[in-house]
Amino acid sequence: MADDSAQDKDLPASQRRRQQAREKGQVARSRDLTSSLLLLGVAALASGLGGWFYASAQSLLHAGLTVPAQAAHDPQAMLHAAAHLLRSGALLLAPVLALTFVLAAAGGVAMGGWVFSTTALAPDFSRLDPVKGLQRMLSLTGLGELVKAVLKALVVGAVVVLVLWQQRGSLLGLLQVEPALAQTQLGLLAARAFLWMAAGTLLVAAIDVPWQLFQMNRQLRMSRQELQDELRESEGNPQIKQKLRALQRERARKRMMAAVPKADVVVTNPTHYAVALAYEEGKNRAPVVLAMGADRVAARIRDIAAEHGVAVVEAAPLARALYHHAELEQEIPVQLYNAVALLLAYVFQLRVSPQAAQAPHDWAIPADFVVDE
Repeated sequence: MADDSAQDKDLPASQRRRQQAREKGQVARSRDLTSSLLLLGVAALASGLGGWFYASAQSLLHAGLTVPAQAAHDPQAMLHAAAHLLRSGALLLAPVLALTFVLAAAGGVAMGGWVFSTTALAPDFSRLDPVKGLQRMLSLTGLGELVKAVLKALVVGAVVVLVLWQQRGSLLGLLQVEPALAQTQLGLLAARAFLWMAAGTLLVAAIDVPWQLFQMNRQLRMSRQELQDELRESEGNPQIKQKLRALQRERARKRMMAAVPKADVVVTNPTHYAVALAYEEGKNRAPVVLAMGADRVAARIRDIAAEHGVAVVEAAPLARALYHHAELEQEIPVQLYNAVALLLAYVFQLRVSPQAAQAPHDWAIPADFVVDE
């Protein structure tokens, strides 16, 4: 029976787990950060362009409610006036809409970066389950959202009360000025209060951002078993990898055996090792190892060499040195050039005059390349 403690998700998420979550659109997002940026942007816009916006809106409203007598009976003139009003209204709202779009995107990118995922658009009917909805409300996440809502209300309320208290003299003074001037001053006070209220929401956002990061890291935590499964998947199933390696070895062995008939000589131990060498003047700087093996593989190399008339030379020190220090399909080591040169010279003598050919007694193997049985 598995240990329950091993299944506790107490390990941080791996990089692959985080990447998979991003592909599904699961990244940390702070609605409070986005709303705070939006409020600050709109408040700054209202403070800077509030007068222009008010005058433009007033003119637009006056133009919409004022219809010349001759245009009232001319449909073409009415359409032209309506198009002019729509164009003016669009130009008036364009800065607000553009700023809103930029700040909304900036709030999301600031938290989790730019993520495009269609998985997040798929319907999730589990959200309609009242039982799960109640569980979410009573969970740690629901409690955190409740605390944030209360904190937001307290912060915004405190900022509004503070601004109104500081501006109480100005508000009372509005009763003593002309209505048009009072309206302008009231607009300025409202814009200033709105700006301070938006700045106050930054406090809530400063709390919400680390909270959302904590929640996301908490949701992505992994158990030891999940981490082991992921590691196994990334590295591949050991049994499958073993089969693949076996297939690769078999293919390499077949390719190696197919190259033995092209060899110039096969040097043997005589029974334990066999190494097939080939040298093509003008193409290779030194002889190349076409095939090599021990025991049964060595016997098969010797049999193929005998079938195709490839010279088989018994030279135990040289065979051992080549088997242990040379690489398949690579040129022989420089330290064995002299010994292999003697071998090829002997093979050439065998081809020209088998009776006169004499095998070398000393193969000139360097001391550090000598391999004892």
